[in-house]
Amino acid sequence: MDDSEREALETALGHQFTNIEWLERALTHRSHAFNSGIRHNERLEFLGDSVLGLAVSRVLVSKFPDWNEGRLSKARARLVSVGSAEQAANRLNLGGHLRLGPGEEKTGGRQKQNLLADAYEAVVGAIFRDAGFDAAAAFVGRSLLYDPATITELLAEPDHKSALQEWLQSRGLRPAEYRVVAESGPEHAKTFRVSVRVDGRSLAQGEGRTKKVAQQAAALLALKSLREEPVQAARHRQQGK
Repeated sequence: MDDSEREALETALGHQFTNIEWLERALTHRSHAFNSGIRHNERLEFLGDSVLGLAVSRVLVSKFPDWNEGRLSKARARLVSVGSAEQAANRLNLGGHLRLGPGEEKTGGRQKQNLLADAYEAVVGAIFRDAGFDAAAAFVGRSLLYDPATITELLAEPDHKSALQEWLQSRGLRPAEYRVVAESGPEHAKTFRVSVRVDGRSLAQGEGRTKKVAQQAAALLALKSLREEPVQAARHRQQGK
């Protein structure tokens, strides 16, 4: 990492590293480390996952003093999910700074959700190692919990994806799959259209300003459709008599 790249990334992160090796390790995927023999980011990812959970927990306990443990746990799970970490990584353009092996480069590793989420957690771990918990928590606040109004709105929304999953599971069906089928609008204000499928069958499509919101919208429409099917079938039987 040259000086200009380092300065640009540190500016985006809002943290100037005392030991830049922590940042370089956080951005090194094991596929690159395998070829070069240097350390990769998995241990920092492991550490960052715990730091991230604690930082989010502290915010939730402070922001929602009346919530019980169950509600706090569900909220934390939503905020530290793979999708949430991926979005934070994309806002910081971590994918553009990753060090990958040739195989990951060829298969689009810089856009892979799990890889980006892991890199974000590794950066949290790197900042913790470089400057301690308060610095890491401040970074989480800037990069993940940056819009309190949006967080409150998100946590107040019903979790339609979980509801759909429970509905399917109770009937012995496979989990739903979500795919982005269209994107529109400028980079800073995109709209996503997501399709939800079960066993290859498209159930519904939803739109939103983020992939997560679009997935929730699609899940809600899918639930409505599935719940209406028995009623519609009964009507058809009655009409056939």
